[in-house]
Amino acid sequence: MAERRSGNAFMATLRRDLKLAIRHRGELANPLIFFLLVITMVPLGVSPSPKTLAVLAPGMLWVVALLATLLSLDGLFRSDFDDGTLEQLLLSPQSSYINVLAKVIVHWLTTGLPLTLVAPLLGVMMSLPEAGYIPLMLSLLLGTGSLSLIGAIGAALTVSLRKGGLLLSLIVMPLYVPVLIFGASGVRAAIEGFAYNTQLAVLGSFLALAIIAAPLAIAGALKMSVNN
Repeated sequence: MAERRSGNAFMATLRRDLKLAIRHRGELANPLIFFLLVITMVPLGVSPSPKTLAVLAPGMLWVVALLATLLSLDGLFRSDFDDGTLEQLLLSPQSSYINVLAKVIVHWLTTGLPLTLVAPLLGVMMSLPEAGYIPLMLSLLLGTGSLSLIGAIGAALTVSLRKGGLLLSLIVMPLYVPVLIFGASGVRAAIEGFAYNTQLAVLGSFLALAIIAAPLAIAGALKMSVNN
């Protein structure tokens, strides 16, 4: 019975946040527009040479995807905090873990997944070799989930601050480094003809650990922010 109530609470939060995200379509487009604009400017600012771009592509695509995810984090809990919904959510008899996880999944569905789907198109613009497309998508699919979960911890810690964007970046960026390293190195290994299974396995481990631990940390940080 308790599991059924938790499942209902999870789906209710998921549906609510998806509806709110759809209503604010302009905000949904911001990370994608940022991703597109930065990648478009790289050939203009560095070199239009396909050889040069092919060398830069794995790291550049991953760095810009990471920054695009970071761009959308500040508003993850902000509107709920401002209208009092967040406090009610934390006081709910349902598990905070479930509610928080649902909110982060919506963030990934509206940010990480679109970035993953559009990445191959931007890979063409960066002259990414053919061998790198599948590893790029797989690594982003796993990595952006971790980025959303880790980033949500920073968003929860800074939600009560009116200008917490810089502090959020300082908190989150060091935690993003391992995901960035293994994500970009997996794509690079595939381009160079090496196996990239190890990098994907590590990214999968990061994601599994984040799913288990991050919602607990997020819920605790939200309670601390609301109480303060």
